[in-house]
Amino acid sequence: MNTSSCISISTTKPCCRIINSYRSLSHFGFSLPNNLIIHTNLSKSHPKSVYNHEFHCCNNRSRSQDMGRTCIVNLDRRGFNVCDWNWGHARGFSSNFHVDKGSNSRGVLVIPQVASDIRNHSTSVEGHVNEKGFESIYIQGGLNVKPLVIEKIETESNVAKEGKEEKSYNRVEVNGSTVNTNFFKDLNESTTPKIVEREVSEVEKEAWQLLRGTIVNYCGNPVGTVAANDPADRQPLNYDQVFIRDFVPSALAFLLNGETEIVKNFLLHTLQLQSWEKTVDCYSPGQGLMPASFKVKTVPLDGSDGGFEEVLDPDFGESAIGRVAPVDSGLWWIILLRAYGKITGDHALQERVDVQTGIRLGLNLCLSDGFDMFPTLLVTDGSCMIDRRMGIHGHPLEIQALFYSALRCAREMLIVNDETKNLVATINNRLSALSFHIREYYWVDMKKINEIYRYNTEEYSTNAVNKFNIYPDQIPSWLVDWIPEEGGYLIGNLQPAHMDFRFFTLGNLWAVISSLGTSKQNKGILNLIEAKWDDLIGHMPLKICYPALEYEEWRIITGSDPKNTPWSYHNGGSWPTLLWQFTLACIKMGKPELAQKAVALAEKRLSMDQWPEYYDTRSGRFVGKQSRLFQTWTISGFLASKMLLENPDKASLLFLEEDYELLEICVCALSKTGRKKCSRFAS
Repeated sequence: MNTSSCISISTTKPCCRIINSYRSLSHFGFSLPNNLIIHTNLSKSHPKSVYNHEFHCCNNRSRSQDMGRTCIVNLDRRGFNVCDWNWGHARGFSSNFHVDKGSNSRGVLVIPQVASDIRNHSTSVEGHVNEKGFESIYIQGGLNVKPLVIEKIETESNVAKEGKEEKSYNRVEVNGSTVNTNFFKDLNESTTPKIVEREVSEVEKEAWQLLRGTIVNYCGNPVGTVAANDPADRQPLNYDQVFIRDFVPSALAFLLNGETEIVKNFLLHTLQLQSWEKTVDCYSPGQGLMPASFKVKTVPLDGSDGGFEEVLDPDFGESAIGRVAPVDSGLWWIILLRAYGKITGDHALQERVDVQTGIRLGLNLCLSDGFDMFPTLLVTDGSCMIDRRMGIHGHPLEIQALFYSALRCAREMLIVNDETKNLVATINNRLSALSFHIREYYWVDMKKINEIYRYNTEEYSTNAVNKFNIYPDQIPSWLVDWIPEEGGYLIGNLQPAHMDFRFFTLGNLWAVISSLGTSKQNKGILNLIEAKWDDLIGHMPLKICYPALEYEEWRIITGSDPKNTPWSYHNGGSWPTLLWQFTLACIKMGKPELAQKAVALAEKRLSMDQWPEYYDTRSGRFVGKQSRLFQTWTISGFLASKMLLENPDKASLLFLEEDYELLEICVCALSKTGRKKCSRFAS
């Protein structure tokens, strides 16, 4: 073994990087002292504080041929450079490591995530802002911890040897790709999975081929899927980017098929993007915001003749229509993180310090104090899947359902200690208040509508029945005849003197999946969908909302949006990607036959129609007039639905059952308020 410096000058290419400008490296769980000097074998030491820096991921060879692939730190660029994006597995912060001379090896050394194993090196991880802030954490003493060393040198022969030891899986050949059919095996069993005898249809084979064709690679590793991959589309706009919300069904399809690498890479790369500086018109949103999407770009390598590098270019809303921040991105990220752990059994990813910090940063944005009197999140129009003006500003159900799901997932994944116990308590209180608020005030059925019809208005009292001063004339005429005798749903929005009675599918489905609604309400939602099948499913599942805004209402609320015309796009269009969420809800409520019926309906048309993004008309009969073809989450949503139906045990890992402890939490302190009764227990 020869000893070689891992810090050198590289003149090779290509190189992949993420350009970052952090306020502090405390985002990663540690802080560097300002007087830190990194000594190298170069002619000079550079006593620069490493705060504004660049992350590079290079597949290079340095001038020292005996080093193989080399970890490079270019101090002129104040950048950390790593050969492999194997975040969080480094144990070292050293300028030396050992390589067997002559072997084709690569050093596994990752500096940016040195804190991810910090529990083994420090006795304290503390909040760094205040008692209620969770923006960052730091390690006492900076880097004054145990010496860090390289655990192993990974050679190609070792990699090949390890690959032979992996479990063999039964796979179906799909045009050069393989589909794992053994995703049904219990994760706790160590024996070879049993072969599941199920014929894979031609539509599924085509879907898998198309899905694999959408994969985006960064530094040679898969990191996500583009939103759409239509070869005939000459103006892809932002459909050639990786969207966080769009990737979720793709991630589930890959996870259920036993392919975990792309999902893990996606989670870690988007986590790094979370800490970027975001500025729009000289104003920056709070820390913890996840991007709506990102794109891998190839740009010329600085100071290199003909060299190039790949750059991750995120969009936090500064390029979006209307410049709206994606509130749902961070919520989807937390939900997917839990799903990854549940399906793979890899809970070590959730326990990493950088991941724990990312969860806390995201929650801090949602749980920060404000002027609101209600536990629901206040957002603007266009901050979720419905990303155009559709009159959902305020407290839309979709955001509340995802918020509730993310809180429950985060509470399950957070490591409880002295530093997080206050956060966990805050989460519990918010979950309790949010579930009561939604169940009590968003739910409508025939009985509730009749109650609203008889409301008195202008009530000024703590005992008021009409707490939001809803005027009975707001009840739309279509609702009176539409609501079934058995069943109901959660309305789309609630604000003072305003109830949005439209049925929003995604919010209602996630209320079922996460147990935001009561068991009776969850059953009522599926009863309503079944009773109103022709309206909500029609020729293609499922309506994004019902009914559509028409005539003067469309003109005023959407601003005469030419894309959101009645029964098109977000205004009553049919979106096949909602199929996997409908499948999850049906499996949870013991009605898989409804999902099977919807999946069979979609399977007849999707391939023939070239996997469109959405469908138009009242019954979803036409392909959307501006619909992108070969839409990725249409493809992956179909595949995920098929696999979930074939494997309901895996589906049960993804939904959340009722948490009865939350029902016992009440923070209203009745004895001090003078109220006669608690509305929670009265309900």
